[in-house]
Amino acid sequence: MLRIRVVALGHRMPAWIDAGWEDYRRRLPREVALDLVELKPEPRDRGKPLAELLAVEATRIAAACQGAAIIALDEHGKPWTTRELANQLARWRDDAVAIAFAIGSADGLDAGLKRRAAARVSLSALTLPHGLVRVLLAEQVYRAASLLAGHPYHRD
Repeated sequence: MLRIRVVALGHRMPAWIDAGWEDYRRRLPREVALDLVELKPEPRDRGKPLAELLAVEATRIAAACQGAAIIALDEHGKPWTTRELANQLARWRDDAVAIAFAIGSADGLDAGLKRRAAARVSLSALTLPHGLVRVLLAEQVYRAASLLAGHPYHRD
């Protein structure tokens, strides 16, 4: 079984975000468990330096990712194709590695957390709303799982 956790800073998403996430999560085969852990971002109105805020968030993200390899979603990360994601999911599944995708706050992720991550991945060179990143990631996990299950892929 492949266990995937998405740890996302941000809460109270619009209903369409929650519906999109749930739709793709529900479509996944039983062999793929996709869970969402929402964390509240640190308040930005208390005069703390950004590095300190990101470090506090990183501590909470790391705790939520405990027991899993962290995959940091980062605009400067490596862009993966859907096929590359499917291949990586197969490796993690075969090696019984639990994984956690980390989605940072509007200011991104702490540099130390990104250095410690098993991989840094970019979903797009575009700036995407964090809620939409959840839906996009769930859709790509669903698509990759479909490839692993032998469903045809229009890009091949």
